[in-house]
Amino acid sequence: MLSARSVFREILDQDESFRLFCSIAASGEAQGGWENGRIAALVPEGERALAPKIARHGADEDKHGRIFHALLKKRGLRPVAVPHETDYTMLLEKHGIGLAHEQLKADKPLTVPDIVTYLAHSRVTEQRASEQMRLLLRYFADHPDIGRAVRMISADEDNHLAYCHEELLRFARAGHGRAIQRTLRECALAEIRVYRDVSLSVMDHMGRLLHWPHAKRQLLTGGIHAMYAAERAGGWRRMVSLRMPERRDALGGPATAAPELA
Repeated sequence: MLSARSVFREILDQDESFRLFCSIAASGEAQGGWENGRIAALVPEGERALAPKIARHGADEDKHGRIFHALLKKRGLRPVAVPHETDYTMLLEKHGIGLAHEQLKADKPLTVPDIVTYLAHSRVTEQRASEQMRLLLRYFADHPDIGRAVRMISADEDNHLAYCHEELLRFARAGHGRAIQRTLRECALAEIRVYRDVSLSVMDHMGRLLHWPHAKRQLLTGGIHAMYAAERAGGWRRMVSLRMPERRDALGGPATAAPELA
C-alpha cells in the first residue's frame, strides 16, 4: 500500500536516496543559517533587541545542517551536489520572496519594512517546516538512526514558528498590519507554487534512484498536484493567520546543542 510512511521509509532505507534527502535538507538549513546571521547583523538600530533572536534562529538552522551531515557520516556517506530544481530556499529568492542575497551581502542596515518582510517570509516557510517535521516525527520519532534528530529539529521549528507569530503581532500593533497581511499573502501563494515544483523534482530524482515503476511515479505526481490544488483553493490561508503562541519568547535563549548521533 502506498503511503507517506512507506515512501519515506524507502527513501531512508536506500543509501543513495538517503544521501540526496540529507544533502538537500542540509543545504537548505545552511542557507537559512547564513540568511538569519546576516539579517541579525543588519537589524536597524531601533530593533536591535530583536537581533539575538534572529541570531538564535540562524544558529538553529546551522545546527540542523550539521545534524543532517552527521546522519550522512554515520552511514559512511558523503553529501552530493543539490540539483538546482530541488533548492527550495534559492528558488524562493528567485521568485522575489524574502530578502535578496545581494541585499544581505551589503553592509547597509536594513529597515523596519525589511524586517517585516523577513518575518512574514519566515512565518510562511516555518509553517511548512513545522508541518514537515511533525510528519516525520509521527512516523520516525523512535527510528534508531534519525529519531533523535527528528525530535530536536521538530521542536526547533515549532519554536521558530511561535517566534514569527509573536514578533509579527508586535509589528502589527505598531501599525504595520496591512503590510504584514499583504506580504504574508504574497509569500504564501509563491511558496505553495515553489513547494509543488520542488516536490515534483525531488520525487523525480528519488524515483530514478529507487527505480519506481511508472504507475507509482504517476500516483505520487498526482498526489503532489492534488495537494497544490487544495492549497491554492484555500489551504494557503493557514500560512497567513496570526495568533499569540502558547510559548512566548521562544527564541529568547541560546541555541541548544546538536544531539550526539554516533
